[in-house]
Amino acid sequence: MEILTWILTGVLILTSFILIAFVLLHKGKGGGMSDMFGGGMSANLGSSGVAEKNLNMYTTLIAIVWAASIVLLGLIASFQA
Repeated sequence: MEILTWILTGVLILTSFILIAFVLLHKGKGGGMSDMFGGGMSANLGSSGVAEKNLNMYTTLIAIVWAASIVLLGLIASFQA
């Protein structure tokens, strides 16, 4: 079980950093960091928003993996005691 704990901890750390980056890339009311990487130009040009939809999908997927790893780590910790 210890190897599974290490793997889940690694997944949790990796998905945490990815989730932070994806949330910061989202376009907010003021544009946020997405303007720094060119997101503001696409909004001004009237693009279809496909990139924003894909970013939403990937953020949701990473958030589900992040939450599942937390739940699994909690279950492992409760059964080890």
